Amino acid sequence: MRKYLLTGLLVVGLVVGVRYFWVNGVGSTPIAYRTATIEKGSILASVGATGTINPVTSVQIGAQVTGKIISLHADFNSVVKAGDIIARIDPSLFQTKRDQAAANLINTKAMWSKARADLAQRKRELDRTRQLFSRDLVSQNELDVAMTAYEGAEAQREVAAAQIKQAQALLDTANLDLKYTVIRSPVDGIVIARNVEVGQTVTSGFTTPDLFLIALDLTKMQVDANVSEADIGGIREGQEATFSVDAYPNVVFHGLVRQIRNAPIIVQNVVTYDVVLEVDNADMRLKPGMTANVSITVAHQDEVLMVPNAAFRFSPEKAGGQKVQGKPPKGESSLGQSSGPHSGSGKTGQAAEKTVWKMSVGGDPVAVAIRSGITDGQVTEIREGDLHPGDTVIVGIISPQEGRKGGKLPPGFGPSQQRTSPREKGI
Repeated sequence: MRKYLLTGLLVVGLVVGVRYFWVNGVGSTPIAYRTATIEKGSILASVGATGTINPVTSVQIGAQVTGKIISLHADFNSVVKAGDIIARIDPSLFQTKRDQAAANLINTKAMWSKARADLAQRKRELDRTRQLFSRDLVSQNELDVAMTAYEGAEAQREVAAAQIKQAQALLDTANLDLKYTVIRSPVDGIVIARNVEVGQTVTSGFTTPDLFLIALDLTKMQVDANVSEADIGGIREGQEATFSVDAYPNVVFHGLVRQIRNAPIIVQNVVTYDVVLEVDNADMRLKPGMTANVSITVAHQDEVLMVPNAAFRFSPEKAGGQKVQGKPPKGESSLGQSSGPHSGSGKTGQAAEKTVWKMSVGGDPVAVAIRSGITDGQVTEIREGDLHPGDTVIVGIISPQEGRKGGKLPPGFGPSQQRTSPREKGI
């Protein structure tokens, strides 16, 4: 009985030992680090955004009178000059109103002529009555009646004169309405939209209907880019920008920031601002309405030390608490300032304090405090710190378990049965 018990204990101990040494390795295996070399180079910090390509200036052409379209003289992509006829509205009704207004003016002028003749007659009667009154041949009452008749005729003439002006205004309005039945282009440009067909009735009311959209010059375009409020602080007028469109995925277009509009655009509580880029479109490849993927250059540095951003994410505690050298005290760095959060932003070129770990001569990680500058998302500028070209910084660890395949493990010791050791976590 004792023999079987000892045999069982030996088997259990052997299984446990094999499992332990298989998972953790035999002896003390040193940790292998993934490193990167500090180099000098150029860093281009940029802000990404999406936008829409639009003409610099576009004019919406509408109808100022109500009527039926009887002819169109411009279509999509038509090149028009200022004053060119682009559409006509049926003028029959407006011609009739114009003729009626003209006849009314003639009538009012005739009434004015009659009022003037009546005034002259009343003037002669008043003069004759005054002469008779001076000879005591008529009474004072007859003189007063003659005076009243003259003043009434004079007022009637003034009424007729006012009616002439009123009739003239009505005629001018009728002439304008008749003129507006011919729709002309107010500018030189290209028709990029036509929203009307022959036979369609347009109604002029509180809102003028848009019949045509004319762009003044499609060789000069602009990109209206929506930049988030987090990035707008780094945008300045005159900065260079590049963008691409889906129609030409392999072509990079260039532009300049012309305007930063202060009016916020709020969509689902997301605040953006319209940044206008001026773009040369001499080859006419860019079309209005295209979606542009914009990259605005906010900072550029040449021949500066660069460290990979992955180095900022490495922490020796994640590597199993191995021995380190020169680790700054918590909250204080070797640069003499707090290593906590900073208000500086790497994209805008403001220095921020961070810690990286470089390899010492003995192969141990050593903490180095630096001041970072601009970043392009992959590498960051080093402004201050004990790092030099050729130094190696740690960006991660290589677990000794890497490279083992689960298919070569003994039965019952597959990945589903293994415990994750701190060495396998990495970053």
